[in-house]
Amino acid sequence: MNKSVLSPTTFTFLTGIVKTRSGGIIGADQGYMLETRLAPLLKREALRDLDALAARLRAPLSDGLAQEMTELLTTNESSFFRDTRPFEHLRTLLPQLHKARPPGQPLRIWSAACSTGQEAYSIAIILAELAELDPSLKSRRVEIIGTDITAAVLERARAGVFTQFEVQRGMPIRTLMKRFTQEDTRWRIRPEIAAPCRFEKFNLLGDPRSLGRFDVVFCRNVLIYFDVPTKGRVLGSIAQLLAQDGALYLGAAETAMGVTTALVAKPGERGVYGLAAEPVRLRA
Repeated sequence: MNKSVLSPTTFTFLTGIVKTRSGGIIGADQGYMLETRLAPLLKREALRDLDALAARLRAPLSDGLAQEMTELLTTNESSFFRDTRPFEHLRTLLPQLHKARPPGQPLRIWSAACSTGQEAYSIAIILAELAELDPSLKSRRVEIIGTDITAAVLERARAGVFTQFEVQRGMPIRTLMKRFTQEDTRWRIRPEIAAPCRFEKFNLLGDPRSLGRFDVVFCRNVLIYFDVPTKGRVLGSIAQLLAQDGALYLGAAETAMGVTTALVAKPGERGVYGLAAEPVRLRA
């Protein structure tokens, strides 16, 4: 397959499906991504090219195929303790939230667009380290909810098994030896670390109220794929679920400023936001 088979009409149609289903924007210079990532799908479905795929998607009963295409074109990138600074801030925040909550009330943390689970498990490792320093944290129930749009990465997240390459990215060797068990050439997260973590399929364009309220939300390196109105809707939805003294962590290249007034930056922190005293959302 070569680039000439991807007509502008087909590109607009296919990327429009992706935007509607996931919010992700695929730029006009990213036609190669459709060609490379969808090649196995075309082969399996015996479709000659992307125009044939578009024709199939215009036919009835194509919802499953459209969802599979969307998942294939969704970027899934993750590593343990990615960017480090949000996790450093979390180390100071969790003890504060623990002291502020009455006994029996769980701390709830959302890892949005969690991919294969490294972020959620990084949070769980920090929780275990803090509990070793403060035994009172051991009695605090903590729920870490990882969500993603792609079923395949959620299956991997639930398994909690990672390659040598994956654990080498951001994982201190002492932490690896203490929090994982080696199985041949792979590493499995220990059950006590995995225990607080749960992984569910969820689309950030949907209504997150079914997930409940959260003390902490990680939504990093996903808003960069959205247009401004979509960013505003997603951030507005997250703000409605966030505790007043909680925190939202965004990626290093992302900001809530100029997108919504429901959130304000934490002084002296990069990519850390809390609720505004009286949030007023900007119009889309």
